[in-house]
Amino acid sequence: MIMHSLDTLPQPQQPARQQPARIAIKANGRILFVDPAQVVAVQAQGNYVLLQRETGSYLLRESISVMAEKLRPYGFVRIHRSVLVNRSKVEEIRPWTTGEYSLRLKDGKEYTVTRTYKKNLSELATSWIGTDAFSTE
Repeated sequence: MIMHSLDTLPQPQQPARQQPARIAIKANGRILFVDPAQVVAVQAQGNYVLLQRETGSYLLRESISVMAEKLRPYGFVRIHRSVLVNRSKVEEIRPWTTGEYSLRLKDGKEYTVTRTYKKNLSELATSWIGTDAFSTE
């Protein structure tokens, strides 16, 4: 009969605990950790961007293009040359006769989706139901 000590038996692997996503931002000489789910939109303002949260906003020295790349994994979509929105905060899209769209967030704020970025609207939902007339061509 073969006996094994508990130390030599294979141990089941513990699943790695997923850390909640956080963005580190430098503001007012401090580094703040922000949950991306709390960020509603990011808007360009010259050489800065305004990171708009549900409970306030921060002005950061960063380009909108760099922010778009950094925030894409967190569900942010570019809808205008100067605006990114958190797709989980989008409530409604309305087409205009000009080929642009109006996008309304859950907090009631509205943005214009320009023709250049309307192709990105498909990223707002994983499934489109009853939207045969929706075209981003």
